[in-house]
Amino acid sequence: MTEPTAARALADRWAWAEVDVDAVAHNVAVLCRTVAPSELWAVVKADGYGHGASDVAAAALRGGAVGLCVALVGEGIALREAGIDAPILLLSEQPPDAASAIVAHRLTPTVSRRELIDRLAQLRARVDVHVKVDTGMQRVGAAPEDAVAVVRHAAGAGLQVTGIFTHLACADDPESLATDEQLQRFDAVLTELDAAGLRPRHVHAANSAAALAVPQARGTMVRAGIAIYGISPGPGVDHLVGELRPALSLHARVSHVKPVVAGSHVSYGWRHRFERDTIVATLPIGYADGVPRRLGTLPDRPGADVLVGGSRRPIVGVVTMDQLMVDVGDAPVRVGDEVVLIGSQGDERIRAEQWADRLGTIGYEIVCGVSARVPRRRVPEQVPGS
Repeated sequence: MTEPTAARALADRWAWAEVDVDAVAHNVAVLCRTVAPSELWAVVKADGYGHGASDVAAAALRGGAVGLCVALVGEGIALREAGIDAPILLLSEQPPDAASAIVAHRLTPTVSRRELIDRLAQLRARVDVHVKVDTGMQRVGAAPEDAVAVVRHAAGAGLQVTGIFTHLACADDPESLATDEQLQRFDAVLTELDAAGLRPRHVHAANSAAALAVPQARGTMVRAGIAIYGISPGPGVDHLVGELRPALSLHARVSHVKPVVAGSHVSYGWRHRFERDTIVATLPIGYADGVPRRLGTLPDRPGADVLVGGSRRPIVGVVTMDQLMVDVGDAPVRVGDEVVLIGSQGDERIRAEQWADRLGTIGYEIVCGVSARVPRRRVPEQVPGS
């Protein structure tokens, strides 16, 4: 018998994530209806927010997405190598040395500075570009007063300026005045472009939150990220995501079952003390896999729940690098039983947003944090056109 490969050994782990690609296609279809007649471009950076970029991209296109968005050249190349032929927008301006790879793989770069524009122009190939305008995020992009000059320089250098866009900082907070302020600055740039006869085909400002809640930000296209995965962009828009279905669930199997006595403790630091005799089930998944350590017992609160046999059971003690422990009470739990950390079992569901609320973060960080050593299983295994 030959030794199993590392990939096979990973696939045989008693911890895994399931990615429902039909849910992604469904979510994209829902969002397409919401934002019509604007186009929807699906954001699949960070390996599809931890869901698997190529599978998500294919599902998003099946659901009606017109194009895709990534952060890095390597992410775009990986999609091309997976057979994805749709337009791919690089959301961040890349180093000038990446110009050749951008052109070779038919990626659409974001530009805001002359250095990358000039390097792309030197290649003397047809290159579509989008110009990024910084209207208040203060991260990247051309200043509003410089934006028309950037568009003119890119067009004069022989590039095809097919888009102009900005990014909204507070779209998930309907009470914030920031969105209106940013859109006013962006509209002023568009007015200048119109006067100069330079307005590109695509104008976009809306991320998931704005696509749902700010119709005036949709422009000719929206860049939908977290919402296509069935996760709310933030509490302020929770009421607008009711039709969306979470695409990722996180699972493990019980690796050990142990009776413990009242008064004893568990895990590092003995943070948890058992008040009664009970049963502890160990799961072979921990913070190296994306289960944050703070989901375990803390000085001021008990551990978060997981689903065992369709019932909520608390994590006890500190979540360790590779394992965590659950108090299952008197439930008839055996080694090999399936436990759900994120997802549904029976009538109960635990959402990524619930982890995020508990940890003071956002759902994006939760799903992106599920590490590469957790194998992804696409469900259904076969999809139309696969």
